Amino acid sequence: MSGDIHVVPHGSEWAIAIEGTGTRTRYRSREEAIAIATRLAKWKRVELLIHELDGQIRERAAVARNSADHRG
Repeated sequence: MSGDIHVVPHGSEWAIAIEGTGTRTRYRSREEAIAIATRLAKWKRVELLIHELDGQIRERAAVARNSADHRG
């Protein structure tokens, strides 16, 4: 799906890449990138894909926003 969000290795850091944009936002730790990517995927209602250091997908998650997440 276009717009899906990936957490990928980027040199010695980790990055969030959004399909179809060609941009990556870098973070110092994998945990920080995953936390931010999870919130973003919920907001955009897209799939989150978390990659290993070798580029293989470690985890896929559909993180659709629920009504409790909506703050109006």
